[in-house]
Amino acid sequence: MRINEHVVRAGAAWTAVAATGPYLTLKLLWLTGHPVGADNPGAMDRLWLVNLLTFGMDAIAVALALAFVRPWGRRAPAGLVAFPMWAATGLLGTILVALPLYLLSLLVLGPERAAPDDKGVGDWVFLVVYGGFCVQGLSLLTAFALYARRRWPGLLRERIGDLPDSPTLTVQRALACVAALLAAGVAVGRAYWALGGTAGLPQSMVEERNRGVAVMDGVAAVMAVAAAVALLVLVFRIRPGRRLLGPLLVVWTAAGSLFGWGGWQLVAFGATTTRVTELRSAVPGLMPLVQTAQVVAAVLVLTVGATALTERGARRRAAAVESRG
Repeated sequence: MRINEHVVRAGAAWTAVAATGPYLTLKLLWLTGHPVGADNPGAMDRLWLVNLLTFGMDAIAVALALAFVRPWGRRAPAGLVAFPMWAATGLLGTILVALPLYLLSLLVLGPERAAPDDKGVGDWVFLVVYGGFCVQGLSLLTAFALYARRRWPGLLRERIGDLPDSPTLTVQRALACVAALLAAGVAVGRAYWALGGTAGLPQSMVEERNRGVAVMDGVAAVMAVAAAVALLVLVFRIRPGRRLLGPLLVVWTAAGSLFGWGGWQLVAFGATTTRVTELRSAVPGLMPLVQTAQVVAAVLVLTVGATALTERGARRRAAAVESRG
């Protein structure tokens, strides 16, 4: 059984590494002045920082995949593995949810009509990039699940009621309530935009909005609600006999999505918005406010989760020492 699990984990990890190849190659070409697949080569010069950041993000995914199969990965500090994987789960997990929904919309409603001056990248680039993301997401998440099963086996068996009633529980609950309020605001804003609302959007985005953006907004709204509900279930010990793993996976993925996409959009807007005098590209206050609320809510979730799991680990170690004594 262990041999089979090791083979699956290794296969998933190396598949994730291979899946990053096309994307990293494209980014490297664009960064070195070869705008392969770009309809507007000059646009790549303005996106060099975004391309550099996304190249680095995929390189981190390669390092994570290797950590799941190499001996040094088991010895690495938990936070050094968990934090980037948390963000990666949110980013890739969101794509794995949103992309099928978008493709389904194309099947049901038909393709969208592109604007006459729409210039971006070729259709084949979309297939290569998002096809690679899907393979990378499925394989990296599989490798991580098997890695976590070996490194933190207790999370598979424990129940919500097994979480410690520590002195910090009151603080955890207060932070969780603040995170839930922020997440509720994010859900309302994202749902409004997903349904076609345009208030708070820059004029250029209003003119260029498409079904794909609406789907992403809808998924973000659902993730915000899921993160808030799952976190409240954990900190208020709702249904304590239920297994811990279910709500933990929900809050892990949903909060990671809020953090990953909220943070990425803030960085991308900052890197691509040029001069404030370009009114079509100016970003009104509502959009960055929602993005910032996503990030803050996710960080609060992370703080609560890290505190609870650290206390759980300390209690288990103390119990083990006591039993040996």
